[in-house]
Amino acid sequence: MSKVHIVAATTTDIPQILEIVNHNIVHETCIYDTEKRTLEAQLMWFENQLNQNYPVIVAKDGDKIVGYASYAQYRPKVGYRFSMEHSIYIHPEFQKQGIGKVLLTELIDLATKNNVHVLIGGIDASNQNSIEFHKQFGFEIVGRMNEVGYKFDRWLDLVWMQKTI
Repeated sequence: MSKVHIVAATTTDIPQILEIVNHNIVHETCIYDTEKRTLEAQLMWFENQLNQNYPVIVAKDGDKIVGYASYAQYRPKVGYRFSMEHSIYIHPEFQKQGIGKVLLTELIDLATKNNVHVLIGGIDASNQNSIEFHKQFGFEIVGRMNEVGYKFDRWLDLVWMQKTI
């Protein structure tokens, strides 16, 4: 594994986070967006995360961001305030090096400290690696929604996983 350290993201990290996001939009089904995000949109997302006290953490190898993770309230209704949907993305050149494990461990720790009751992941059903990765952390499959996404000229199924903290 690369020598990485986990820190809270800052505004100066957003361009590198955006590179990771846009790579996944263009090449993967882990994000169901089909158009690259702009720097302005990513900055607005980051500001919203900060304003809502939701974490955005980055894994750094020197000055290079090799991955990031975040969570935000699952749905906007007040009854969901203890349920957070999380995201973890790793730079394509640094995958399969244990960085995701370090990020998810830190995200679970933050969720615990912030009185989150449930962490939720919406995972493309074809991404078996992500499903197995989450199972290692005690996430369970709680549902599947067939053909709810459309990208790369095909219908995509979504698997829902959750971990009670």
